Amino acid sequence: MIDNINWYPGHMKKTRELIKENLKAVDAVVEIIDSRIPVSSRNPVIAELIGKKRRFVVLGKSDLADPDETAKWRDRISKEEGVVRAMDLNLQSGENIKKLLKALEEEETLRNAEKSVKRPLRIMIVGVPNVGKSSLINRLTGKRSALTGDRPGVTKGKQWLTLSNGMQLLDTPGILWPKFEDPDVGLNLAFCGSIKDDILGVQDLGFELIRVLGERYPDMLQERYRLDEISDQAIENMDNIALKRGFIMSGKRIDYERTGRTVLDEFRGGKIGRITLEQA
Repeated sequence: MIDNINWYPGHMKKTRELIKENLKAVDAVVEIIDSRIPVSSRNPVIAELIGKKRRFVVLGKSDLADPDETAKWRDRISKEEGVVRAMDLNLQSGENIKKLLKALEEEETLRNAEKSVKRPLRIMIVGVPNVGKSSLINRLTGKRSALTGDRPGVTKGKQWLTLSNGMQLLDTPGILWPKFEDPDVGLNLAFCGSIKDDILGVQDLGFELIRVLGERYPDMLQERYRLDEISDQAIENMDNIALKRGFIMSGKRIDYERTGRTVLDEFRGGKIGRITLEQA
């Protein structure tokens, strides 16, 4: 099993400092997490930095996750101290974006009722890399204000943006933490694309994903790749997936690189099924 994953480039240290410096300027924080990995995609450093600042938690990519598990996580997170509201969002369709805007407008009304000077609500968007921050911002602004991409590290610096309702929004780059104490956390982040594939290697990462899916979602894995059966050995499942897809090189050697890439891409695209890797 892959372990000892360390991924903390210099720009993430700068992001931590940026968040800390700008927190005083905002009224609330919108933390976006991945519905497929609600624990692994919540950076403990962010919680430490935010402190008692009022927080809205968005479970993004809900269209890729098990809806029953997403509902459980939403209810559980809603009860956390400091969380004003938790809600799941399909950032591709924009479903529930209006509910988030309404909740933020209610927060603005509450803030202005308590202060002598009325002004638009100022919010900060935070989350780990490739969790959907830029897609969320584009939905909130109604235009392509932030760059998006299915890889970590697209947003490079802070951006102040104005929403259609006048609210001011600060976008920040994705931030991970220096070391993952639990190797499963690092793997989950890598499966979902929050850590660059070349850090762990596509072949090894694909093998680990096949192992996890074989244990937790064997029926989906079997159906997607038309396997005769699911083995309790991940390497046998990987071999059989390669054979079914014809990923064979010269000398009848299995192309593990291509097999790993295919399974990763199809998991991330929701083609294997709606999967949640962490149960509530």
